[in-house]
Formats: sequence, C-alpha cells, structure tokens
Amino acid sequence: MSCFIALDKFVRQYYQSYLQRLDEPPRFYAPNQPSECVIKPATEETLVYWQPVLRSESGSFSNVESALELQLHSDIAEFYGRYYSGCLLFESKWGEGELIQPWNADDFDLLQQNIIGHLMMKRKLKQPLTWFIGVLGDGDIMLTVNNQTGVVAKEVPGEEQSEVLADSLEAFLEQLTVKVAPPNLPAEEVVAAVEHPGIFASFKRMWRNLTGR
Repeated sequence: MSCFIALDKFVRQYYQSYLQRLDEPPRFYAPNQPSECVIKPATEETLVYWQPVLRSESGSFSNVESALELQLHSDIAEFYGRYYSGCLLFESKWGEGELIQPWNADDFDLLQQNIIGHLMMKRKLKQPLTWFIGVLGDGDIMLTVNNQTGVVAKEVPGEEQSEVLADSLEAFLEQLTVKVAPPNLPAEEVVAAVEHPGIFASFKRMWRNLTGR
C-alpha cells in the first residue's frame, strides 16, 4: 500500500499544530539554505518560519537505482520526493523522534548520496538492504525501512534491523503524533557526508560512527 496519504495527513497536522499551539508556523535554523518552504525570517538571522511545500514534480530515485543496480521500494520516492520540508518531530509509543525530509533540491541530492552510502554499507556488511527515514531519541537509533518487505524497524548503525515497529511505512506514520517544540540550534561540528538541514546533529554523529569518520 502507498504511504503518501498518511504522510499528507501528518504534514497537514504538523503545520496546523504549530499554528494552534504556538500561534506561529514552525521555525527552523537554515543558514544560507534557501527553500520554497521559507515564509519569512524569524527573530534571528539564520532562523526562519517555514511551511511544508508540495513539490510541483515529485523527486525520483531512478538515479540511485541505476547507480546501485537495484529496485528500491516504492515508498522511498513517496516519502522523500513529495515535499520540501524541515524535519518533522513526532511522539509515539516508542518515544520521541524525528522524520527526515529534504529542505530544497540540493538537500534532496545530498540525501540521495547518503542513502547510496547507507545501502553500500549494508551490502558490505552482507545485511538486508534498508534505507533510513529518521531517528529515535537522541539519534543513536535509526528508523529504517526494509527495502524488500517494507517493514519499519529500529536499526543500530552497523547492525541489522531489530524491533519491528510497523508492517509498512503507512502503518508507521499513522501511529505518530506531532511534537511541538522550539527549533534545535545545529551543532558547529558538521560531517560533510550529511551536511544539510534535513538531518540533525545526533544523526550526523550516528552516521560518523557507521562510516568510521
């Protein structure tokens, strides 16, 4: 089944939750990162008000498939190619977390590079192929989708998926509630392989641990 209906619902709820609870749109630190999502600058130079924007043309992962000679699960294009957006904070029965979304076209390209790197690492480790959608808690645990079955599960860098959270990305998204919170100031230390506003500081540390950088 498709995940885009559940994603659309969560994205709408996300924006409306900030308007209703804080009387303002979400805010996001995006230094020198233009995006269709930006509504206007906030109180600081690098802090902006933003809203999710439905892309006029959906993003494609055909280049990733071609580079790795594999077929990706259809959910990946619907999850990552439908919107430009800041990351989406959530609460769930498994704890708090963050869903990754591309901020702009350059961000989408970098995201694809990271997914290629992750898939290559899984191949190197001779593990079932997965691709990430976000993190749980402080970022030590990835949320990943099994590319063959579509199940969503926890994954520790360097290991196989562990606890299965949902049979599909659609079912997983339907179990999330919006977390309304102030924006996180990005860490000064940046890992080049994941340098874009769609992945927050703890995910950068997690990726560095995975790649040994």
